[in-house]
Amino acid sequence: MRIDALTLFPEYFEAARLGITGRAFRELGHGLHTHSFRPFSGNTFGHVDDAPFGGGPGMVLRPEVLRDTLAAVPREGTGRVIHFSPAAPPLTHAKVLELARLDQLILVCTRYEGLDQRAVTRYVDEELSVGEAVLSGGELPALFLIDAVCRWLPGVLGNEASAEEDSFATGLLDHPHYTRPATFEGLDVPAVLQGGDHGAIRLWRLREAMARTKQLRPDLWSIYLNDRLPALDRPAQWCAWQVEHPEDWDRPKPRGWKGWKLQ
Repeated sequence: MRIDALTLFPEYFEAARLGITGRAFRELGHGLHTHSFRPFSGNTFGHVDDAPFGGGPGMVLRPEVLRDTLAAVPREGTGRVIHFSPAAPPLTHAKVLELARLDQLILVCTRYEGLDQRAVTRYVDEELSVGEAVLSGGELPALFLIDAVCRWLPGVLGNEASAEEDSFATGLLDHPHYTRPATFEGLDVPAVLQGGDHGAIRLWRLREAMARTKQLRPDLWSIYLNDRLPALDRPAQWCAWQVEHPEDWDRPKPRGWKGWKLQ
């Protein structure tokens, strides 16, 4: 994949060359390229924005600046031009998977009052946000997106199962994680995780993920029950039953239980 970031501050993107995302660009042949708007300002001062029509605070990136900067970006295969705006729909796991299948992402990072709407109409394929928060510019959301997408590029993660088991990938939030020591400030690692029974560990993790999702994201839990539950095996369905019926948390399966519904 080729990723191009259009920005006033290319130095922001040095952070993407660290850690896991850095492996994608250092070792696996993926490309990260930054492009400053300033060479396309059309003036000796490098000013790329102007006051908004109709008055008001802030400055707006001029449309011809984006046009000319985009014209200097090489294109590769399937790609998408994305502009970050707090008014746009939030990035989701499904969107990350969709973008990870493309050959190129061109990330438009504006600041202050954003981008002239005519440039959005003409040159932007999609606008995204990273939540209901207003930031100073699009660089941090772009780094957010780069990190999320790179995790799904082949070979980036040392263990390919890591991404598949992360929060949202299964429709659930991730389960809790523990490491050494077994006891920390009076709190113990759950015994099931120390017992070596991989089947029991799998079900414990699944039940904990379900319980966490129901508590923190009931909207996702409702979708999970409607869309994914029928395809689960019987032990996994019993975990869901326990989450929906806490009184059954430590009880064996009820007599006659043959699936999600009692027969």
